[in-house]
Amino acid sequence: MSHKRIPKRKAAIAAGGVVALGAAAILLPNANASQDGSSGDAAAAPKTLKAGDASDLASQLSGLLGEAFGGSYYDGDSRQLVVNVVPGDNNNVIVQAKAAGAKVREVENSWSELQDGASTLKSEATIAGTSWSIDPRTNKLLVTADSTVTGAKWDRLESTVQELGSGMATIKKSAGTFKPFVSGGDAIFAGGSRCSLGFNVTAGDGSPAFLTAGHCTLGGNEWSDTQGGQPIATVDQSTFPGNGDFALVKYDDPATEAPSEVNTGDQTVPITEAAEATVGQQVFRMGSTTGLADGQVLGLDATVNYPEGTVTGLIQTDVCAEPGDSGGSLFTQDGLAIGLTSGGSGDCTVGGETFFQPVTTALEAVGATLGAGGAGAGAGAGDEAGAGEDAGAGEEAGAGEEAGAGQEAGAGAGEEAGAGEEAGAGAGEQAGGDEAGAGAGAGAGQDAGQGVEDNSGLTESR
Repeated sequence: MSHKRIPKRKAAIAAGGVVALGAAAILLPNANASQDGSSGDAAAAPKTLKAGDASDLASQLSGLLGEAFGGSYYDGDSRQLVVNVVPGDNNNVIVQAKAAGAKVREVENSWSELQDGASTLKSEATIAGTSWSIDPRTNKLLVTADSTVTGAKWDRLESTVQELGSGMATIKKSAGTFKPFVSGGDAIFAGGSRCSLGFNVTAGDGSPAFLTAGHCTLGGNEWSDTQGGQPIATVDQSTFPGNGDFALVKYDDPATEAPSEVNTGDQTVPITEAAEATVGQQVFRMGSTTGLADGQVLGLDATVNYPEGTVTGLIQTDVCAEPGDSGGSLFTQDGLAIGLTSGGSGDCTVGGETFFQPVTTALEAVGATLGAGGAGAGAGAGDEAGAGEDAGAGEEAGAGEEAGAGQEAGAGAGEEAGAGEEAGAGAGEQAGGDEAGAGAGAGAGQDAGQGVEDNSGLTESR
């Protein structure tokens, strides 16, 4: 019995692609090339590592060092893993960390003590417009307040940070407003909302599916790759707010074909596996509004207090994003899936903070696999989406409603990503009664900015 298949132009789209991207081709170095220039004779010398290998070593040392572990980060210049150690009375932990190939730095705060500080912030200063994450480079909690945190709210936050002590946390103000970036990989549409596809995966039952942001499912249960088009996928599981911002969306056609890869417009980046983020790691983000952008991981285990509710366990970065980029893929040039775009403040003109859902925890929660573990997983949606059509805006996501399958939330004008015409940007998108920012669509004729080459081999577009 033959299966009805989605047209090839839809089925072959890679996760995380964009409708159009005015950037140069990506020249990926050989991901398997050895970067370890050290000899086996220098066992105690810090090893030269790729970021993915450094992440694996950090996980091993976290368990090995126990309470002496104070976090770790990747030094991109030296290509070494720096591990924070609270020495105490046992210097053997330092010897162990060095023997494993890490560069050791003695610090005051253990990882568990920093987590306790984060728990205090949660209980005493959960205020909309605030966030905090653990920054191992400073061995402190990085607390951020957006422009809405003023008056008594600011006093409360500042007082809580002061109670933790100057050696435990720092606080800064952000000029923007924290919000989920609802509106951007490939564009996907539901109920007048537009988001981005993150990564193709294989669901626990073997069916093709993809990951996106959980808050995107406030827009509807059935998703299409064109505005107003026939649904091609249905929400299976969703989390937002709470312990993450992720959703599993299953393709309606079980014969859908698509590999796990990110489409940058000029080239596809094969995704081999999901990996934990490492502070200091260089990462790239794809979104249907702003295309390709890059930056660094700044903090881990971030808590963000959006107007719609608190989300925990995120990755904090300085990678820019805008409304419509939600759900889009965060990855490395080596083909590691790192995160899904959640939200933040600022834009790709002035910068700001952007937070991402770790792919590893999302996969574990929904029981899906990716990369080599999910070969043949579902196709990305949205290639040549809405050709010749304008992008609109103005969707609303219903307040107080839970994101998930079967939910009917969100209404408003449909927005479409157009190829060959300039895409319009519409304001007035609201989520949970609070302004979430302007929806913006990107089209092939839209000026996406000059591609700026960096040393990574990937090209940034702003």
